[in-house]
Amino acid sequence: MIKPKSLKVGDKVAIVSLSRGLLGEPFIKHELELGMKRLEEMGLVPVAMEHALDGIETLAAHPEYRAVDLKQAFIDKTIRAVITAIGGDDTYQTLPYLMNDEEFVTAVKNDPKIFCGFSDTTMNHLMFYRLGLETFYGPALITDLAELDTEMLPYTKKYLNKFLTNDIEVEIESSEVWYDDRENYGVEAIGTSRTEHTETHGFEVLKGTGKVRGKLYGGCIEVFYMAMTGWRHEDAKEIVEKAGVLLSPEEYADKILFLETSDECPTPEELERMLFELKKQGMFGARGIIVGKPMQEKYYDEYKEVWQKVLADAEIPVLYNVNFGHAVPRCIVPYGVETEVDYGNKTIKVVEPLFSE
Repeated sequence: MIKPKSLKVGDKVAIVSLSRGLLGEPFIKHELELGMKRLEEMGLVPVAMEHALDGIETLAAHPEYRAVDLKQAFIDKTIRAVITAIGGDDTYQTLPYLMNDEEFVTAVKNDPKIFCGFSDTTMNHLMFYRLGLETFYGPALITDLAELDTEMLPYTKKYLNKFLTNDIEVEIESSEVWYDDRENYGVEAIGTSRTEHTETHGFEVLKGTGKVRGKLYGGCIEVFYMAMTGWRHEDAKEIVEKAGVLLSPEEYADKILFLETSDECPTPEELERMLFELKKQGMFGARGIIVGKPMQEKYYDEYKEVWQKVLADAEIPVLYNVNFGHAVPRCIVPYGVETEVDYGNKTIKVVEPLFSE
């Protein structure tokens, strides 16, 4: 994989809206300002790309605007990282504008940058993976940097700060606490804390023993399911197939998958249907799986049963309840880097540097 450089104080960070144009709406201005302020407090210089603030209606109608912002962020040599505003299930629409653009592809390979986001941004991560760039499944501007409390959530902040260092090894640890989602994101909620819960489960082994090494690859389960079946958006399957971003069954052989469910919290029956499709497509020929914590622990035990049912005839170890994805707080998970999962000791260690320098 091509690795970006770590960030240093004074580096510019681009903000892009690759799907829903939420960031440009007046009712969320306070979160935009807060997110930008937090980046500045990290010593970075946030830059909203040209169309990032165009709003929901405009960006929904113009996927090419979303794509050109990402392209320009990679062409601009003064920008060293790109962070998404939030997710949104039509981000797949950017693929044709980017994968067929030689100038963009060349910029990605010649001037690699940190790219971070989660949820439906999975689609863009898969695109970058195909282009050979290591990216990071992790915090976004609205959901994390713009946390309405007096500061970012400590666990999330700890992992965001990894972008400013280049540790030889990074361990993904279980958070000591988890948080409820907010019911109120308005201006009046600034300075208020989320409801906090003590983590009582930690990482759980659903299958397997011993240690497994492999390259990290994954994202949001619903995004993979949509890409494979056209669920929710009929044109998604064709667009994804033409872009060629999904792996073949053989390509999963050296992978450790990281997979998580969205904030829509699919029912156990829905999760089962989706996982069987992923299995049919050959994803579970990987070396191991780590599963994200269910949001607010909804269906916590039921999801475990689904995973065990779907993988009953598969010889693949599974570690459950890991703090990435939609559940809060969240860490960063790097694509394509060598990682060791110890199913006996319930540990996850990235065993190579995250950055080129």
